[in-house]
Amino acid sequence: MWTPETNKWVNPKYAVKDTPQEQLEFGKELLDQKEYKKAMNEFQKLIKHYPKSREAPKAQLYIGECREGLDQQHKAFEAYQKIIAKYPFSDLAPEVVERQYKIGEKLLKHPEKNKVVQTIIGAEYDVIDVFRTVIKNAPYGQYAAVSQYKIGLYLMEKRMYQEARDELDKVINDYPDSEWVKPAKYQIAVVDAARSAGAEYDQKITRSAVEEFEEFVAVYPDAELSKKAKEEISLLQEKEAENNFLIGKFYQKQKKYEAARIYYAGVVDSYPGSSWAEKASKEISNIDKKIQKEKK
Repeated sequence: MWTPETNKWVNPKYAVKDTPQEQLEFGKELLDQKEYKKAMNEFQKLIKHYPKSREAPKAQLYIGECREGLDQQHKAFEAYQKIIAKYPFSDLAPEVVERQYKIGEKLLKHPEKNKVVQTIIGAEYDVIDVFRTVIKNAPYGQYAAVSQYKIGLYLMEKRMYQEARDELDKVINDYPDSEWVKPAKYQIAVVDAARSAGAEYDQKITRSAVEEFEEFVAVYPDAELSKKAKEEISLLQEKEAENNFLIGKFYQKQKKYEAARIYYAGVVDSYPGSSWAEKASKEISNIDKKIQKEKK
């Protein structure tokens, strides 16, 4: 088509409406019809031809929506971030943060869409980048504390326990008045419980986990998680009892009966409800008989 305004031939495919408002409305009609690629093309034209218009940030927001419609979550996230970068004074920032947070949740629910990016220092996960960006965009906004919490949960799922613990600690330290402090404290105890090795190893982490669960129950006695915390305490104490029993067994084999007796007695006194208490009592009886026999 020949256009007198430009004195050039123009392909209608690449033509733009007379005003940015008309262009935005045209693209939105296509978006509402779920013609995502066509709509995205129209929004991109608006930004190219009317870069300083007040409709430009909205067009960029709709590009992100189109990307989500096409199930291109990471590209949608990047499209939304351009609003923060190119239009820092736009009133769309709160909506951008909310949409980015929801993308992070989608990636958590559908891990197959959360591609791992390898770096020199190890593995960095896109979902973590999404939540970190949400925090950076609005450090004390509605989604900051929960984003920090979700980073910790994601690392827990990846069995990166120390890293998860560090991130959960940030919820408590950076957002002490947040509703997410309570679940963060619980998950820290869960992390330490997971980090505690088998019964034959040093049980300092296990003891730490027990103390964290006990503190949680003391601070939040009526919390729904307190019931689970008590169950976790019972399981961890069973592990502690087993550990002390095995140490006693070790000393018993070395014929260091007094030392063995001390550990067995510790199991009976400190963990009377455990499955190891009865076994420890029997070993104490065997040791006493052995000592009496040797004295004769």
